[in-house]
Amino acid sequence: MTPPRQRLSKAGSRYAGVRESLRDRAAPFLGVDPRALGAFRIAVALVLLWDLLVYRLPGVSAFYTDDGVLPRSTLAEAYPLLETVSIHALSGSARVQTGLLAIAACAAVCLLVGYRTRAATGVSLVLLASLYARNPYVLNGGNTILVVLLLLSLSLPLDARWSLGAGRRGGDTDRGDAEREADDTDRSDAEGSEADEPDGGADPRLCSVGTAVTLLTLVSIYTANAVSKYRSDTWMSGGAVPQIFQLEEFVVRLGPFVSEHTVVLEAINWLWIALLSASVLLVVATGRLRAAGALAFVSAHLGMAATMRLGVFPFVMIAVLLLFLPPGVWTLVEAATPTLRGPSHRAEADPTYRSDGGSATGPDRGDGELATGPDRGDGELATESASPTPSRARRGVRAGATLLLVGFFLALVWWQAAGVGLVDLPASESGGELSEVSWSFFAPNPPDASGWYVLRGTLESGDAIDVRDGRAATYDRPPDAAETYPTTLWHQFGFRMKNAGESQYRPLAAYVCERSDRSVASVTVFHVEQPVGPNGPVGEPEAEERTRVAC
Repeated sequence: MTPPRQRLSKAGSRYAGVRESLRDRAAPFLGVDPRALGAFRIAVALVLLWDLLVYRLPGVSAFYTDDGVLPRSTLAEAYPLLETVSIHALSGSARVQTGLLAIAACAAVCLLVGYRTRAATGVSLVLLASLYARNPYVLNGGNTILVVLLLLSLSLPLDARWSLGAGRRGGDTDRGDAEREADDTDRSDAEGSEADEPDGGADPRLCSVGTAVTLLTLVSIYTANAVSKYRSDTWMSGGAVPQIFQLEEFVVRLGPFVSEHTVVLEAINWLWIALLSASVLLVVATGRLRAAGALAFVSAHLGMAATMRLGVFPFVMIAVLLLFLPPGVWTLVEAATPTLRGPSHRAEADPTYRSDGGSATGPDRGDGELATGPDRGDGELATESASPTPSRARRGVRAGATLLLVGFFLALVWWQAAGVGLVDLPASESGGELSEVSWSFFAPNPPDASGWYVLRGTLESGDAIDVRDGRAATYDRPPDAAETYPTTLWHQFGFRMKNAGESQYRPLAAYVCERSDRSVASVTVFHVEQPVGPNGPVGEPEAEERTRVAC
């Protein structure tokens, strides 16, 4: 009669076999090369540092203190929940805000080099979400996607390659290279793609619920964007991109030159719709086709960064697209850059660090069996003396984490479906600012008016001037609307504030009063809009007074 423990071991072996078989089948589509994970980690860390040090740090006093354009009292009035949960809302001091930014930057550096990667990711997630909650007016969809990616990254072995963590783990494994290369060769034969495994011995993909959810999240964003554009007359007539490039406040760098070529912009309109429609190939295709699709999206986002003021959005999307590049691409990268082939080359194969975040050593090996000791000599392995309770507890924690991850992904898909009108929201939620978080950029319809602000200062003599340059205040279309916003954060703030109430504009007017080097008796804030079409302005500017504050 077979002992119960041996039956349990055999059942676990069968379960592990089925699970590994499913992983092998899913890996070409939902798996990620360890080198891609390393590149993704580095790219996300660089985006974080750029956002914190280049965008946020110079604007600390203006956007994150009580002396700025959004004091905590105004935040509590407009977004009471955000004011409650934000760590940055605990103080209105510039010194405290700068200190929190410094801590976040240190965590981003740790993420960059792969030191204590999971802890660094968690700290970065908490502080970035808190920072964004402190002033939701200086965000766009790229910022919220970055927060989501950091959350999903907690389920990924980001230090599998090119990291200090990989170097530490690399010395712990005794698993032979021959066995790994045999596994790699089998995987390459099963995929049958020269572009996936050009040398037959490249590192295997890591496939887990975490990798699947991360890849599918990006595809869901692109798919929802495609659906929203199909429901738009402007996009389906070919006029959306030409109209977007008439929004001068968004158009920078090469943008003004491109905006003069309407035929080119119409072609880009159709190419972008086609690319979004084919985004499912990012997870359905393999090999060269998958690489070509990912690189096409990378090229599109680089074009956006070169022509438009979109903050971190293009670079966040490029970072996650690195995960879709197949092993063959990374083998070519390593061949072209030998310095990348360091001591951590085989670190991702370390059996002590599994792709789902568990451990393959100790009481639970991660394959459904209890860890076993040396052979007793009677044909059975001696079971470790440790109690199976910790093993069950770890399996329960991992199962719970997996369910939360899948639930989070389903919630994201539902939210995006609601954002494009495929799902009806309850009446109590339908009036929220869904469009701001649905990631349907410039869709279903791009803005039909270009906007800018006029800060009219009234001198003690009664004369009216533009506070920014001291000239006579005018509401005519400026030569370059983008120049009316000194930084990306000011542009995001102005764009998000255009529909805000009078009480939310008052701190802005007070901020202008205090920092004006001219003797102004009062400041009046006007928001000016001018209707635009694919070929340029189609109406006269219309100014609307938002608030007036005595200085």
